[in-house]
Amino acid sequence: MTHSQDHSQPPAKAHWTTYLPDEGATAGLGAKLAACIGPGVRIYLRGELGSGKTTLIRGLLRALGVKDTVKSPSYALVELYVVSRLNLYHFDFYRFLDAHEFEDAGLADYFHGEGVCLVEWPERAGDALPPPDLELTLAYSGTGREISAKAHSAAGERCLAKSQDA
Repeated sequence: MTHSQDHSQPPAKAHWTTYLPDEGATAGLGAKLAACIGPGVRIYLRGELGSGKTTLIRGLLRALGVKDTVKSPSYALVELYVVSRLNLYHFDFYRFLDAHEFEDAGLADYFHGEGVCLVEWPERAGDALPPPDLELTLAYSGTGREISAKAHSAAGERCLAKSQDA
């Protein structure tokens, strides 16, 4: 899989919002996002506990062929999945009490290479993280979830375009 690392700012506000009626739809959106995964892509997921962040990442990883158990790495901070020479790092910063914990954990180098960074609770790292290519916010909505997606780069715009019919 080769994709250019175009992390430049998009020309316009590229975003959409949609309703996900159940866990299957959330995982299905993750599977659609798998089509845009390439070296250096950063996707940040926001939302309350249980809103579907890990479910979406699980769907993405399953679509890429990951067979291992996919769980939120809230204690380990990061889980590595290797797919066809591509390193995918699944981070969960929920347990950070202070943004300095990101720096203290020595995780900054992961965000400046070829690895794909999928981050739950990015706000807990403060301003230490580089901007994402794609930012996803999940919120409870009735018995389902509403998801808002916003591109912050040309790579993020490509992700939105490939998943917009979710």
